[in-house]
Amino acid sequence: MPARFIIADSHQDIAWNMQVFGRDYTRSVEGTRRLERGTDAPLHNGDTLLGWDAYQDGRVALVFATLFACPVRYKEGDWDKLCYADMHEAYELYRSQIDVYHRLVQEEGDKFRLIQTRGELRAHLEEWQQPTAKSSSGYPVGLLILMEGAEAVRELAELEEWWQLGVRAISPAWAGTRFCGGTKEPGPLTKKGYALLDVMADLGFILDLSHMDEEAALQALDHYPGRIIASHANAKALLKGADSNRHLSDRIIEGIFERDGVIGVVPFNLFLHPDWTKGGDQAMVSLQRVADQIDYMCQIAGDARHVGIGSDFDGGFGLQSVPHEIDTLADLQKLSVLLGASGYQDENIAAIMGMNWLNLLSDNLPES
Repeated sequence: MPARFIIADSHQDIAWNMQVFGRDYTRSVEGTRRLERGTDAPLHNGDTLLGWDAYQDGRVALVFATLFACPVRYKEGDWDKLCYADMHEAYELYRSQIDVYHRLVQEEGDKFRLIQTRGELRAHLEEWQQPTAKSSSGYPVGLLILMEGAEAVRELAELEEWWQLGVRAISPAWAGTRFCGGTKEPGPLTKKGYALLDVMADLGFILDLSHMDEEAALQALDHYPGRIIASHANAKALLKGADSNRHLSDRIIEGIFERDGVIGVVPFNLFLHPDWTKGGDQAMVSLQRVADQIDYMCQIAGDARHVGIGSDFDGGFGLQSVPHEIDTLADLQKLSVLLGASGYQDENIAAIMGMNWLNLLSDNLPES
């Protein structure tokens, strides 16, 4: 189907994939899949969903590009080389990923560019909205850097350094950290966590509640004065029987919306169907479940201004672990048809597909 709406995707682990699997996202999706046939990459992370053709065909104008490494206690094998034992190792790994993004935009400036200010975002979107501005290689994809898990912040004074390097959003947790409880490791905000939030607010960071344990997330909603989001998380209420603190309760969803935040829905089968297991039948999960997650949150919000897409592609899963209608990132455009069939008007569909994230950034990035 022809792409109609601009997409902003609030979660892609680009640097992690480049470093772990050597993926080159200036290639096409099929080009990467062809090169990886017979290798271990698809075994560990599935067939890629991302590639230059998918960004262009899907009209993906901006992504939240993550800094991510996992604590060594969750290391999955020798292939899983971006793991840290302490905050000093986390710092080095995350700094190396910052370098990946800066090299990418320096060497492939016609394809990728960092977005750090409102002025840069405005100019970027103006280019996307003018067909004559499209180069022979396509439109550049904007990268908004998000730190997933804050163990790389060794001292609070370093937050200024991360800001200067281009980080604009921070999720304090992945698993539990010294700042708060996280996925599989519940717990509240710690004294250091409250201090982290205070300095983040002073500098203007967006706070991402994804992966935070509910107790910590509720405390953050009460404490943090800046903009709050969940870059990639689904509603727990539609996942009956799922025993995980990874999903959002209605209480957290309502809290984010009351703070004028946005939630990115994740099209990962495990987060859509409680009976699906990794490696299971892809055909048992339909893209309609993504639309249902979006609609559920819109009903809570009472509007379509607070929900978006946070794909988490290629974040530990690939083609084999997404709804069967998806072959690449570009197929997220199919959501517009499902939303339209449910009565959503074009203005609201455009908001969900990308404009909600773009408007949030326009309100919260520094002017220059």
